Amino acid sequence: MSSTASPPALSILDLVPVRAGQSSAQAIAASLALAVRADELGFARFWFAEHHNMPAVASTTPPVLIAAAASRTSRIRVGSGGVMLPNHSPLVVAEQFAALEAIAPGRIDLGLGRAPGSDPVITQLLRQSGTTSDVERFPDHVRDIRAIVSPEGAALQFTSGRSYDVHATPAATSAPEVWLLGSSDYSAQLAASMGLPYVFANHFSGEGLERALDLYRSQFRASEGLAEPRTFLTANAVAAATAEEAEARALPQARMMARLRGNFPLTPLESVEQAAAAEASDTLATPLIGALRAKWFIGAAADVSARLTAFAAQHGVDEIMISPVAGSYDEEPMDASPGRVQTLELLSAA
Repeated sequence: MSSTASPPALSILDLVPVRAGQSSAQAIAASLALAVRADELGFARFWFAEHHNMPAVASTTPPVLIAAAASRTSRIRVGSGGVMLPNHSPLVVAEQFAALEAIAPGRIDLGLGRAPGSDPVITQLLRQSGTTSDVERFPDHVRDIRAIVSPEGAALQFTSGRSYDVHATPAATSAPEVWLLGSSDYSAQLAASMGLPYVFANHFSGEGLERALDLYRSQFRASEGLAEPRTFLTANAVAAATAEEAEARALPQARMMARLRGNFPLTPLESVEQAAAAEASDTLATPLIGALRAKWFIGAAADVSARLTAFAAQHGVDEIMISPVAGSYDEEPMDASPGRVQTLELLSAA
């Protein structure tokens, strides 16, 4: 990499983490405060993920959180990373995001995914909605949403030949920007065929990133809304005053991910002290935790910033969406996330 590579634009992916002893109200307050600070610091966008029935994650309803964040910010783009479309009616998603676009015109992103975002039991509960839950119809549902949220709307064609107009809102003048999200070849190829911007879920897996980007770029077909491939990367990051503090703050999230990957019972996020005390005495797989952290961007601000810049240059992108996974110390307030705010502040100044 050239030493003159420009730092990428930075964005935020938020799962609304819930730590031990913290209420949902406190976790959401902390995340909304983080969105306000990201807006003040000049970050490009702030996305909420959709996950269900997880003790450590409160981002179950991205549209609700997006509305709250949009009302508290003035510049930053806010959106979903993403809405898991097979869990929802395309018309409802279109109406929600058209309304959000009316609340914050020109600032709404609609990221769509096809993964369940939860365990099989919750997935069945979410998908008790007939053909909406048919994952094989995901491409059709994406097309439907794109049409319905546009100012022109969509037209249903009946076998009788009659046409029926459908609009997400009655007098839209702009539409949310639609992105496809995924961690497989399928999503990359679908985004390419539809001429949509695409994001690979590198923060979650990291496996298959190069292949997915190559498929997306090589198979991309220009669309009315996008002439060339458009993508960015996601990454877990913790920046602190020292590398030691950053490593300590990264441990609670790494242990939570190890629980998820190892099929251990899920719990709220441990505090930094709880994670450090438990690390040597429980049955979580230490090698798995180490492998996870090796792919994350953890350290002092200058080091993390340099590594993110190199990562962006390596993969030919000009934006990275970080998931700030810094944990909290016992004495830190429940309605704030100082470690995550610190990560944003240090990286914006680096």
